[in-house]
Amino acid sequence: MLRVENLQIRRGRKIVLTDIDLELRAGEVLGVLGPNGAGKSTLLGALCGELRPDQGRVWLDQRELSDWQGALRAQRLAVLPQASTLDFAFRVEEVVGMGRLPHQTGRIRDAQIIAAALQAADVGHLTGRSYTALSGGERQRVHLARVLAQLWPGEAGQTLLLDEPTSMLDPLHQHTTLQSIREFADHGAAVLVILHDLNLAARYCDRILLLENGRPHALDTPQQVLRPEPLKAVFGLDVLVQSHPERGHPLIIAR
Repeated sequence: MLRVENLQIRRGRKIVLTDIDLELRAGEVLGVLGPNGAGKSTLLGALCGELRPDQGRVWLDQRELSDWQGALRAQRLAVLPQASTLDFAFRVEEVVGMGRLPHQTGRIRDAQIIAAALQAADVGHLTGRSYTALSGGERQRVHLARVLAQLWPGEAGQTLLLDEPTSMLDPLHQHTTLQSIREFADHGAAVLVILHDLNLAARYCDRILLLENGRPHALDTPQQVLRPEPLKAVFGLDVLVQSHPERGHPLIIAR
């Protein structure tokens, strides 16, 4: 499983992330919240190996992340960045199929997994379409299907990192996307997802890490983190927090 100990990241002389101790748990969705510049994407960069820690270590299972190479690492760790630079007229299923490159499961099995991942991300109806002809939200969901296919069907020992996967989506697809992520974690994978919407985090996350100026302000259940006092301290936002009338999770209302 993915964990970090005493993580610190610098940019020049400035410390942008520090004092991070974190373990992602099998079957869990961990939400990362915080204002712009709080260090959310920096944390994800360190967790996926894109950024080298200036202090501390990142572990994948019992080995340092830097010791994992190539296909073995890609079979256990998948990352969905905020934006993709892909700009070729691949068919949708070909883009999703890129997630199967680390595996050697054969064309028939790969086709089955690609179809299942497309359905899970609610983009099965886009099969056969050119990627370049899609809207921004459709592209985002296709890339979600790609990383789901990379780890399909998700199991203990695998980790999925997602950077704002709902940023371009309408309200319906925000929920269908997070439902698919929730179901993926229920198979046993550990999921970390960066979000801005407090109510989406309250509904779909098991734990929440609240970052402030590159430091952890709180790490606990939504009920403990999404309270008026921490949200005021970190976001400067006055809120009313109630229990959702049907589901029971926190419901955050700006005053």
